[in-house]
Amino acid sequence: MGKISPVSAKYIVNASIDIEGVVDKPDVIGAIFGQTEGLLGSDLELRELQRSGRIGRIEVNVDTRSGKSQGTIVVPSSLDKAETSIVAAALEIIQRIGPCNAKIKVNNIEDVRVSKRHFVIERAKELLKQLMDSVLPDSQELADEVSYSVRVMEVREYGNDRLPAGPAIDESDEIVVVEGRADVLNLLKHGIKNGIALNGTSVPQTIIDLSRKKVITAFVDGDRGGILILKELTGVADIDYVAKAPDGKEVEEITKKEIHKALRGRISVEQAKLELGRETAEETRRPFIRPTTVPIRSPPIVRFAKKSVPDEEKKVFKGMLENLVGTRGAHVLDEKLNILGKVPISELPTTIKSLNKGVYAIVFDGIIERELAKTAEASNVKYLVAMDSRVRDGETTVNILTVNDL
Repeated sequence: MGKISPVSAKYIVNASIDIEGVVDKPDVIGAIFGQTEGLLGSDLELRELQRSGRIGRIEVNVDTRSGKSQGTIVVPSSLDKAETSIVAAALEIIQRIGPCNAKIKVNNIEDVRVSKRHFVIERAKELLKQLMDSVLPDSQELADEVSYSVRVMEVREYGNDRLPAGPAIDESDEIVVVEGRADVLNLLKHGIKNGIALNGTSVPQTIIDLSRKKVITAFVDGDRGGILILKELTGVADIDYVAKAPDGKEVEEITKKEIHKALRGRISVEQAKLELGRETAEETRRPFIRPTTVPIRSPPIVRFAKKSVPDEEKKVFKGMLENLVGTRGAHVLDEKLNILGKVPISELPTTIKSLNKGVYAIVFDGIIERELAKTAEASNVKYLVAMDSRVRDGETTVNILTVNDL
């Protein structure tokens, strides 16, 4: 008899059989061919269909118990749906096998292609997941990586204080003074190449020297910290103009439109000093509370030594930080440097508190503030990795890493 290739079978007829007696497999197969012969016409004659390969080898499994036989019949078919259904229905006309009464019931006709399609879909999912996890970045990731590399290449260290700066400081008549490296990066991202960072809260000598020969615009954050930096700048350097980020926002996070709007709306340093003077006057008019005469002993300042970082961890932190540039997002990592989740920077304190002791390191696109360092320290976080930091070495047990450290 001919066999149908499993590859070419389209349908599988599954039937059950109950026999009131003891029979063998050849008896069942003989009954199927004998009792259906001539029933369906020459085109659907089982012997001819099997000989031509349109019906495959009929598999029969029979189990005999207590003088009765039960089992299954499996018929592979490459006929169309209608013809396969007719052949399946023909099996149910068999009422005797050998000397015994029998009953055949077709349970279902299985579409082999559905099973294959399901396998293809599931396997495709696995392959896609492997691809996304391990190999190919999408076009946006490639574009972001290239853009970041260009911006980082353009940032250089300027002067004896090695301040982060754009490439156009020397040739520009005007320069924009910002607070940190991340601010310079954001300016570069939007085409402003004459920015330079203070890189701290004190004004470096490099900025003071530049202010004597360049037109200086101080571009500060729209918060209390920005006002304090502005007071110090105007006190020691020859500043010409002042621009502020929108209230509550930092220069490093604002959009191109907000940057240009702030710079177009800059005011003269004289006007800025008047506004700062009014604020100072309001503060001095507040009620004065005389301090107690009992001397208060200040607690000793505890300094913590900065820990060394393994090169392998540095490499992982650097790669993650580069991928996060411009996203304002954060990666939360466990001890094996697996990513537990990605959250916006605004949700970092809440996330750290909710995870409590399970966080090993946090890598994010922003500036490390003292409040965040305290929250991380309380949850035993080992590393905070960011673009810049306002926390000095030794002020926290958390290991602080910035772009310069990596």
